[in-house]
Amino acid sequence: MTKAKVTFQKALEIIESFPEEQRESLIEVLKHRLVEERRDRLARSIQEAREEFRRGEFKRGTVDEVLRELSK
Repeated sequence: MTKAKVTFQKALEIIESFPEEQRESLIEVLKHRLVEERRDRLARSIQEAREEFRRGEFKRGTVDEVLRELSK
């Protein structure tokens, strides 16, 4: 299956043509997927940190510095 490029504006127009219930469902699906993506990124960061720690490549710092590094 080929994927056609859709502009953001065109996507909005398509979504606005959906019935209200479908739009609400779409919002919930998107929110859930965003949460899952963030959870996956965090899990990868934790795994990378554990691997660095095992290799002795960890960095020391304040909580703020660590959080800033994790959010990259």
